[in-house]
Amino acid sequence: MARTPIGARLAAALTSAAVIACVTTVVTAPAAAAAVKEGLGHRTTPAQPYRGNQDAYDWLGSYVVNGEQVWCVQYAHTAPDSDEQYRPGEQLKTKWGTALPADVAADISYLLLRYTTTESRDEAAALAHLLHTWTASPQNAGQLDPSNGFREIAYDAPFHLSKLPAGARKAVDDLKADAAANRGPWTAAVTAPTAPQVIGTPDTWTVDVRNARDRGVADVEITVTLTDATVDGETTATVSTGADGTPAALEVTPTGPDPKVSVSLLSPAERPVVRQAVQVDIQRVVSTGGEKELTASKAVTAVTPPGGVAVAKVDKKTGKAIKGVSLRLTGADKTSPALDQDGEPLVGPDDKPVVLVTGEDGTAEVDNLRTPQEVCVVEVAAPPGYDDAFDPDNPPSACGVVEPGDTVTLKLANVPNKPTVPRTIPAGDEPAAAALTSGDGGPSTGLLTGIGALAALLVAALGLLVHQARRRREVVSRGMQRDWGY
Repeated sequence: MARTPIGARLAAALTSAAVIACVTTVVTAPAAAAAVKEGLGHRTTPAQPYRGNQDAYDWLGSYVVNGEQVWCVQYAHTAPDSDEQYRPGEQLKTKWGTALPADVAADISYLLLRYTTTESRDEAAALAHLLHTWTASPQNAGQLDPSNGFREIAYDAPFHLSKLPAGARKAVDDLKADAAANRGPWTAAVTAPTAPQVIGTPDTWTVDVRNARDRGVADVEITVTLTDATVDGETTATVSTGADGTPAALEVTPTGPDPKVSVSLLSPAERPVVRQAVQVDIQRVVSTGGEKELTASKAVTAVTPPGGVAVAKVDKKTGKAIKGVSLRLTGADKTSPALDQDGEPLVGPDDKPVVLVTGEDGTAEVDNLRTPQEVCVVEVAAPPGYDDAFDPDNPPSACGVVEPGDTVTLKLANVPNKPTVPRTIPAGDEPAAAALTSGDGGPSTGLLTGIGALAALLVAALGLLVHQARRRREVVSRGMQRDWGY
């Protein structure tokens, strides 16, 4: 209840008070004066009686002051005009000037944070009732005496609660339970994914807001600012915790090596702050004043997408694949190991650079390599049939740069050994003399001699055959002559 500004101020000048609780009786004011503007809430009847109170009803709810919804916290003082001037005040205390118990202060801060933007008449009335209950309840029975004036009268909570409609009475219980469960102090924490972060690849981060009972707080709006990262392509975002208090989740894409997620949110203050009216005997009010900023952040490192290397081993002359070739995967110096995506050296059981072995198709592959990095493959030993050209002091190798998200292909060719041929042609059951090639790679002398002898034999055989053919022709001709009478 609260008296109207003009009537109250005239009464003060005449030393008589028309008093009401932050529940107000509206009195017609002169046209030039601003009027009391009730916001959301309920009128209850009859008004609580006390000396000088002539109002027919009490107003339990908010007031609109300078376009803002506010609640009064100095029961029975004059209600504020719609343009009432206020200045920053101090920490909220009781109407009697005593400090609020810590749990009550925490409850009020929480309710101011969560319910001053309500659009519910029942919630607005419940908030007004609880504020008066906690700040103006009697500290002794005499403070409820109706003969008290507006400065001395206490708030009769049971009396007012009984006048509220059922929905508002339920809201009173709901708000009290909500405040008890979720009062501050709150804590906030940003949790990064456990997996290594990869530039350009989104992953799920979470923001957890917990109350004094270490339980998740529902529907908390959180402002997110990102460094070296984005959410949906933006460096800022707004998220909320779940309706059941589960952490807020957001998909963060690293854009640089040092992604960082910073958050800020409003949390209940340890003690709420009021605003004091410039005019005397005007209700103190609260609207916000029950919150403080809470921040948290988390930074990690990110790497470029991994790459891979594919090795092909082929015959230099035929281009065919060579299987079973062992190759060490090294860094650019051909000695130290290459690095995997986690920055760990790739080594084998011997603690030397890992060995790759080509398969049936002459290839071998390894992925998940740190990028960018230069890698080399160095042949460990020559495969069978290729050892003549192999130099263990300078084995075949190939190098290339593994780029983010790419696979570099490295190709090595082996020179096959030279084929062997006999020096002489075996005759009969005599053991053959082995002679393969001459030093310059041409046919050997023995080979040429053998070929010549073979040619001579062929020529002699051919001559014998020709001689016999002629003799046959000659014999046939003489016989025919005798038969014919020549």
